[in-house]
Amino acid sequence: MTTDDPLVLRVAGRPVGRYVTRPELPAGLAPRPCLHPVTTLAGTAVTELSPADHLHHLGVGVAVPDVEGHNFWGGRTYVRDRGPTEPANHGAQRHASFQLHDPDGFVEELRWIAGGVELLRERRTVAAVELTDTAWALDFTFSLTNVTPGPLSIGSPATNGRPGAAYGGFFWRARKESTAPDVFTADREGEPEVHGTRADWLALAGAGWTLIFAGATERTRRDPWFVRAAEYPGVGSSLAHTDRLPVPSGETVVRRVVTVVADGRPDRADAAALVRKAVSR
Repeated sequence: MTTDDPLVLRVAGRPVGRYVTRPELPAGLAPRPCLHPVTTLAGTAVTELSPADHLHHLGVGVAVPDVEGHNFWGGRTYVRDRGPTEPANHGAQRHASFQLHDPDGFVEELRWIAGGVELLRERRTVAAVELTDTAWALDFTFSLTNVTPGPLSIGSPATNGRPGAAYGGFFWRARKESTAPDVFTADREGEPEVHGTRADWLALAGAGWTLIFAGATERTRRDPWFVRAAEYPGVGSSLAHTDRLPVPSGETVVRRVVTVVADGRPDRADAAALVRKAVSR
């Protein structure tokens, strides 16, 4: 994988993330800009790029398996009554320009293109925020505008007939270790209890690191969490959980997810305090 002028995010002068704008990847992986590696302040990597179990998992970014039948997630496409298929329906997110880029963040314009047609135009705003001497936050907002003459809709394998697979939207592929990470919210614990639920924040805790995800707007908090821990470690916010999400021509879908990246394992009270500090900045 090669890149074109990758951008490095820094917190208090320390590099914590590398943003790849133009990845050279096969079309079947739905090429798209992504953050990798992302690290804790102590330097522990908390992302993976094209791991063997899912080559189309690309660090941190936005990935959607069904935009009006086009796959911007990568890998196979789930089709109702047929199961996983491999049509040539993959799209790509193409970096257009930076409106702003500083060591602690950037504002980017992207074009979502499939079959030679631009379907969505995205504005992505990303900031790295210092919280404590052991934690920082990645503040990630994306705005998707339908630039076609007609309506579009966003779906997921769940809306196409595969229960429990409502992935699509903001997605963080986390570090895989010899044991699965712990998953918990303010009042639930374990992947089966947390997956598919709504929660103000959700934590994924591995060996010496913790990621705490929070919807930072009222609309974002209405999206259920997609969680994997046993099969692979990953967390996303579901745009299309039970129903397809319509996007009329000219309309915009906006979501903001803030992720606390911490060394060690904060308890529930500390996790909630870190989220409050990160979201209210």
